[in-house]
Amino acid sequence: MGGVVVPAAPVNVSVTQLRAHSAMVTWSVPQGDTVIGYAISQQRQDGLMQRFIREVNTSSHWCVLWDLDEDTHYSVQVQSVGLQDDSQPSRTIQFRTLERTDHYPAGVLDHHEPAMEGLDMTPQLQTGELLIITTVLLLWAAVIALFCRQYDIIKDNDSAGGGRDKNKRPSVRAPAVPYYHPSASSSPLYHNSSVHTGKVPQRGPPYPLDDPQQHPDHMP
Repeated sequence: MGGVVVPAAPVNVSVTQLRAHSAMVTWSVPQGDTVIGYAISQQRQDGLMQRFIREVNTSSHWCVLWDLDEDTHYSVQVQSVGLQDDSQPSRTIQFRTLERTDHYPAGVLDHHEPAMEGLDMTPQLQTGELLIITTVLLLWAAVIALFCRQYDIIKDNDSAGGGRDKNKRPSVRAPAVPYYHPSASSSPLYHNSSVHTGKVPQRGPPYPLDDPQQHPDHMP
């Protein structure tokens, strides 16, 4: 019967993306080892807190440490999880979290290399932060687009209403025409294209009434 196969300990362990309350641990796995997960031991150097993280069914070679205290020294070790057993712990890596006023990550400290090890000097956004920022920008873009659309609709309605008002012509009332009442003793008189009314004098017959010779009905 063969012995228990234990994977080799992770190598190139480093701490990157240091912040006041978080940090990222990265490592590499030697080729040829069957690894199904990882285990991380996290501890404050003053011994007040210790945390053990274990993740299986993953091929990730990184892990984010959350809920850290600012300006505090920590130490971490990483183990590879095999099919039958875990590997030996990696060498211990020490680091210090940032203060809130810090703008650049502090160096990664360990017992062998006092200089920075695999540290990214440019602060990078986490995936969750990028997702939140993208969502907020999309919501703002949608609100602005909706506002512009409503503004165009209101503007078009105002323009259409103004055109209809201009097309309406004011009604013109015809001047009042004086109403003429004819009577037996009055008749219209036309003078300088205007109508005047006046009494027409009654004229007698052109012949004397007492002369039967002048009557048109008189027969000789």
